[in-house]
Amino acid sequence: MGLDLVDYLPIIIFFAIAIVLGAGFLIAAWVVAPKSPDKEKVSAYECGFNAFDDARMKFDVRFYLVSILFIIFDLEVAFLFPWAITLGDMPPAMAQFAFFSMITFLAVLTVGFIYEWKKGALEWE
Repeated sequence: MGLDLVDYLPIIIFFAIAIVLGAGFLIAAWVVAPKSPDKEKVSAYECGFNAFDDARMKFDVRFYLVSILFIIFDLEVAFLFPWAITLGDMPPAMAQFAFFSMITFLAVLTVGFIYEWKKGALEWE
């Protein structure tokens, strides 16, 4: 019932390897990294826009609209994967309900996508 330090040997080895690898990556990055990067590489950028003079300067809202639409349709795909994997393992009655539920979900998203398209939300001038 005594505490045997040999039981902790794998954890100690794991931490030692993690510390050595972490330090090795940091040292390698410091050695290999360019010491004189050009002006363009060190310039500030965010969200695909050129750097502004003032951080509080307003810019076009269309970027936010496109990014929100991307998130919505990205989540659609995130719901499709688990649904597709579990659909084959369901009993037939439940699988039929799940299938038509997903068709309804996709139909609502398609109608929303067509609405956004017709309103011109996807146009980038």
